[in-house]
Amino acid sequence: MFSPDFVKQPLIPAVVQNDETGRVLMLAYMNEESFELTKSTGIAHFWSRSRQEIWKKGSTSGNYLEVKALQLDCDSDAILVLTQPHGPSCHTGSESCFDTSEFVIDGELNND
Repeated sequence: MFSPDFVKQPLIPAVVQNDETGRVLMLAYMNEESFELTKSTGIAHFWSRSRQEIWKKGSTSGNYLEVKALQLDCDSDAILVLTQPHGPSCHTGSESCFDTSEFVIDGELNND
């Protein structure tokens, strides 16, 4: 059956990726309800840990994530959400929450 074990782990990490480019857009969390809403609507829903409520991505900004596929990892304890983004995915207005100029290669911090 295609479902994470929400009894064992009530919140499952969800890695959101652009289906066309492969770019990682954000990391969020899903509970059973947000997972089922995502499957039934085709729009990404998550659990907001700060607000303690279901969060439909784009409900206030209009920048929603159209879900193309959901994949579980080998242990069914992480979800890959392949999406077509409609607008920026990050609350800062960036395409990705991982837009940053800092990165580490071989232990060296680079600021390009």
